[in-house]
Amino acid sequence: MTRLNAHFDNVSLLITHYNRSRSLEALLTAFRDLDCSFGEIVVSDDGSRPEHLDYVRSIEKKYDFKLITTPKNGGLGNNINKGQDAVTLPYTLYVQEDFRPKPAFTAHFTDALGFIQADKTLDVVRFYAYFKYPFLKPYGKGFSEMMFKLWYPGYYKFYQYSDHPHLRQSNFLQKFGRYVEGQNVDITEYKMSISFLRKKGRGLFFDDYAAIFDQVNTTTEGSTASYRKEWKNSKNIGVRFMRLIYLQFKYVKFNFDLFFMRSAS
Repeated sequence: MTRLNAHFDNVSLLITHYNRSRSLEALLTAFRDLDCSFGEIVVSDDGSRPEHLDYVRSIEKKYDFKLITTPKNGGLGNNINKGQDAVTLPYTLYVQEDFRPKPAFTAHFTDALGFIQADKTLDVVRFYAYFKYPFLKPYGKGFSEMMFKLWYPGYYKFYQYSDHPHLRQSNFLQKFGRYVEGQNVDITEYKMSISFLRKKGRGLFFDDYAAIFDQVNTTTEGSTASYRKEWKNSKNIGVRFMRLIYLQFKYVKFNFDLFFMRSAS
């Protein structure tokens, strides 16, 4: 795909960062290498260790970003909230620091921005995922609209919202509530997903969901998540049976939460 030089003056690039300063720099460099720039860049730091925060401060002028800090770690929800609060432009591209845009980014982002500008009822446009959203209606230029009905099978349907890279209206918090704070990343994401569905959010999903961004966890700056569910891939019959029971419970719980869980705000 041809590389395009593009400046998106009405878009804020919001990056959340925690203890991966070289990854942050690599992300900013990747956008610069694509000749892609934004009206403003906000880096929201979640109480990183001094060596990382010092490095972030050392590159602040080079990449012309606004650094938002906190005296102690507040979790992903707090980090997104304070970062979004600092945004001043009508559209926000949200990216965590361990992602890298691919050469295809600029052309597809231009399309996405055109869609969300033309249709104010669109709340998000998603660019990356671990799995394809299961219920999609073709929208145009490789994007599809995510569809949700209670009678659709499976629990993946509940994840129209995702913390992975996406473009959104900058009034997102006003419409869907603030992210829950003080809880792990999965719960934070899940509760925002429920809020998104409750408040009738609309979103697009890029069909070729691995074509626009890479997620890069280096050996020196790996994932900051402190937990793993290795049992997902277990071949043990007993473990697989227990997982099946768990997934049935999860499906029922998600439906219950859609109607009865407290708001994300």
